[in-house]
Amino acid sequence: MVNSLTNKNSPMANKTSHEYKRSMSDNGALYYGDGIIHYDVIRQVNSTNAASRKIVIKVHPDQRVVATVPHDTTDEVIQEAMIKRARWIWQNIEEFAKQQDYVLPKRYVSGETQFYLGKRYVLKVIIDPEITADVKLYRGKLTVTFKKDCDDRAVKIKTLLDKWYQHKAKLIFRERLAKMLPKADWVTDIPSFRIMSMTKQWGSCSTKGNLMLNPHLIKAPKECIDYVILHELCHIEEHNHSEKFWRLLTQVMPNWEEVKSKLDGMAEMYLNE
Repeated sequence: MVNSLTNKNSPMANKTSHEYKRSMSDNGALYYGDGIIHYDVIRQVNSTNAASRKIVIKVHPDQRVVATVPHDTTDEVIQEAMIKRARWIWQNIEEFAKQQDYVLPKRYVSGETQFYLGKRYVLKVIIDPEITADVKLYRGKLTVTFKKDCDDRAVKIKTLLDKWYQHKAKLIFRERLAKMLPKADWVTDIPSFRIMSMTKQWGSCSTKGNLMLNPHLIKAPKECIDYVILHELCHIEEHNHSEKFWRLLTQVMPNWEEVKSKLDGMAEMYLNE
């Protein structure tokens, strides 16, 4: 049996512990012009410091609107905050809608966007017979160099990029796993992990406690990588997506819903090849 963390494109993506989440999340809607803005509300259970007492509104790339609020905030106060930011929210929804129209298969040519650790980089392709084939990240550009042009240039560039992403994934995932392990005090040994490309999962955990992580995850911010790793580490203690599992995940990452939402919102772009 293998427990896995799915991305938003998977039919399993929405199968979570609704009973547990109901006490933490909510939703609402408001009219703006001729449209309706639907929004999710995430209630912070531990909202004691000043920063966590604020209402934070975010519009995600998949056009979902999420308001993170203190647990005791009334619906009226949330609605008022949404109305005040309605114009900004609507503009962002429209902007992300336009961007989604342009999520096309990669052609691997100079000027295209590539992602690494949550940041966008411009792809630059250089053909130089004097330079060894290589991929370098420098000054906002991801530069791919190879000696000789060929008919299957896109395949060659993709292969070089895939190897570079795999190498970076091994280094960063190992680093993040070491950083997250102290939070998972139920894990007695350092779990092994391997990198494997997957179309519908960010990660999985076997019954023996071995982790499998998607190399495309290296394109996401470190907090998203941490979320996936912690999710899988929780499966070492609790194999199912039970209420206990979600409590455990909340214990080690209180804002996991917000981070998951961010990862799901960018999944289409991170997985685009």
